[in-house]
Amino acid sequence: MPEEKIEVQNNIKLSGFLVVTMAIAAGVTVANLYYIQPLLAEIAASFHVSQVNISLAATLTQVGYALGMLMILPLADIREKKSLILFMLGCSACALLFMAFSRNSVMLCIASFAVGFTSVVPQLILPLAAQLADPKERGKIIGTVISGVLIGILVSRTVSGLIGQYMGWQAVYYIACGLMILLAVFLTLRLPKCPSVTKIKYFSLFRSMVQLTKELPILRESSLNGGMMFAAFSVFWTTLSFLLAGPQYRLGADAAGLFGLVGVAGASAAPIVGRIADRKSPRFPIALGMGAVTLSFFCFLFFGYSLAGLIVGVIFLDLGVQSCQTSNQARIHAISDEARNRINTVYMVTYFVGGALGSFLGSFSYAHWGWTGVCVVGLLTQAAAITVQLNGVRRDAQRNRLQIAGNDRSAE
Repeated sequence: MPEEKIEVQNNIKLSGFLVVTMAIAAGVTVANLYYIQPLLAEIAASFHVSQVNISLAATLTQVGYALGMLMILPLADIREKKSLILFMLGCSACALLFMAFSRNSVMLCIASFAVGFTSVVPQLILPLAAQLADPKERGKIIGTVISGVLIGILVSRTVSGLIGQYMGWQAVYYIACGLMILLAVFLTLRLPKCPSVTKIKYFSLFRSMVQLTKELPILRESSLNGGMMFAAFSVFWTTLSFLLAGPQYRLGADAAGLFGLVGVAGASAAPIVGRIADRKSPRFPIALGMGAVTLSFFCFLFFGYSLAGLIVGVIFLDLGVQSCQTSNQARIHAISDEARNRINTVYMVTYFVGGALGSFLGSFSYAHWGWTGVCVVGLLTQAAAITVQLNGVRRDAQRNRLQIAGNDRSAE
């Protein structure tokens, strides 16, 4: 589909301070999606409902996030990005306040969906960082911002677990609302304005995303294996609080949250993975990531009833998911400057649909087959991801053979 491009003079220097600012902003905002996970057992008790029923709220948060990305992220290709980011921060603050005021499970589920829908700021910041980055350093910069995202995901569980244990789960969302307001004020002063890069009607954006998905096999591959990796991530983290609250451990929300600190070791690897993706094929760190996640679920399966087994598994899980996410983001952001946000939308919507599926399957499996069922589901997600990866390798090998054959015929 032809698009009218807008020539934009990019005079913004992407300094180290600005990259760190973007990483922190992305991490603080993405945390909104994950505060609920270590609090599920406590919220279920306060509303007198089953743990399986209340886990629907965690699933709806990710469904809302996926839908929010689908509806909002493409706007960044046709609107000024800073004002869009600030507007979404205001909406996120309102949704978090609604969450804190929830008085029953129905209100909680509606609020959870709203929190997810409005918390898309990290996926507005990431393409902005990729757009402003030097192409030679794009993987490294994307890795730094994604480090902020993953650290936000992991530390959010620690913070919410501790606050929920000692101040009540509602306090988590009052504090989060205040953080969104403070972040909006800070970014108003620090974030540069960045105008749109193309002229296209809003509803035409969706038609173009369908076309991009059809035309770009690398986008389809990245989206599918990324979705399966995040499904595995959600399978574990949605059910961890149930395992720890059970008879094997009898631990509270604070213990579930503290496991988030263990995964920070994996998050710190993102810039390193980004540099590898800059220098080598992204498939290499993606393959390593899949291996690490597969190994993590074997740890959970055979050693999940010991703290040491859980800790080792968490390190491998977060390192593997981080490797895959950083490498996938590096290769999709190199496809097109004009369609970057739409490409990111396709990828991230699929990614979080996978996460929502993982949350649902994890809680369902735990209710029916216990921890063993959770681990089996996690391993099945990796089987699907590896299949997608191998299909991509075969497709590229076939294309290379055809290209070589064509060159040989031309030479003759």
